[in-house]
Amino acid sequence: MTDGSNWYRTLGRTGVKVSPLTLGAMNFGANFNGDHVEATRMIHAAIDGGINLIDTADVYSRGESEEIVGTALGGRRDDIVLATKFHGSMGSDPNHGGNSRRWIYRAVEDSLRRLSTDYIDLYQVHRPDPSIDMDETFGALSDLVRAGKIRYFGTTTFEAHELVEAQHLAERRGYVRAVSEQPPYSILARGAERAVLPVTQQYGIGVLTWSPLAGGWLSGRWRRGVDVPASSTRMKHNIWRHDPELEVNRIKREAAEDLADIAESAGLSMVELALGFVLRHPAVTSVIIGPRTMEQLRDQLEAPSVVLGDDVLDAIDAIVLPGVTINAADAGYAPPSLTTPSARRRHLDGPAVGLQAQT
Repeated sequence: MTDGSNWYRTLGRTGVKVSPLTLGAMNFGANFNGDHVEATRMIHAAIDGGINLIDTADVYSRGESEEIVGTALGGRRDDIVLATKFHGSMGSDPNHGGNSRRWIYRAVEDSLRRLSTDYIDLYQVHRPDPSIDMDETFGALSDLVRAGKIRYFGTTTFEAHELVEAQHLAERRGYVRAVSEQPPYSILARGAERAVLPVTQQYGIGVLTWSPLAGGWLSGRWRRGVDVPASSTRMKHNIWRHDPELEVNRIKREAAEDLADIAESAGLSMVELALGFVLRHPAVTSVIIGPRTMEQLRDQLEAPSVVLGDDVLDAIDAIVLPGVTINAADAGYAPPSLTTPSARRRHLDGPAVGLQAQT
């Protein structure tokens, strides 16, 4: 077990010490791995390995992940920084999801019950929702802190301007400040470097990054000249990120193959290279890992001991430029300004001119 005080990092300006690796619980439950016994063994092994931050969400296998984590922690609950999230739909009722005060108050009680605890250390907004006044969401979260239901709150996949707005809102309204942000960040998805990570540094926001292995592209499976079938499980959940026949994913594979060469030259595994890259960024507090097997967990627990040299980082930059996300699907969120055509179309006063049939 790792117990050196230098191993732990401070979450933003909270004073809370967390491990450089966070155990992500998305893979626990029927959607990925429904073996509760195996999941419990992995949770205990992670804690014994020095991890003190566990991250889950209500939507992971419709609450099953939270139930597994709550049962597994048992008498070790107070030694763990426990994080969960709300936002995603939890039923057919249109109000059973989102970022409204009404739903937040219901969602937190449901999560507390499933996690078998009377408080949540870090309660996170799983995705932004521009249709809801941010005042509504962060006002409710501030009230939950004051009520003792949660200790802190944070955000996930917020854009840089939204992080700034949340900080200013807290100052104007006297709300509790959001203390963390959870962006996707890997060698193949470096978009957070453009603005999100600099903003977190400016405002002292802790950063918990997700998908450091780029959904398996940086796991070491992809090697030059080796034919590897795509994971059917991953394809089912997000075909755009994982379909190897898509041109953008062919580019990702080429990059992964080049990165494997760098790892080999440095005497590292691909997992060590991928996690070491994310951990080197000065804004990053902890990297969320999502192992599905005990073997994967053991391999990843060693990563914080690896420090990449500048020559290795420069070689990585030559393959994937800073700030570049190769496949937009790896960004985790696209705002309505991009996904809703009406948000970028001017209303016409007269008849529109269309394409003419070719004769």
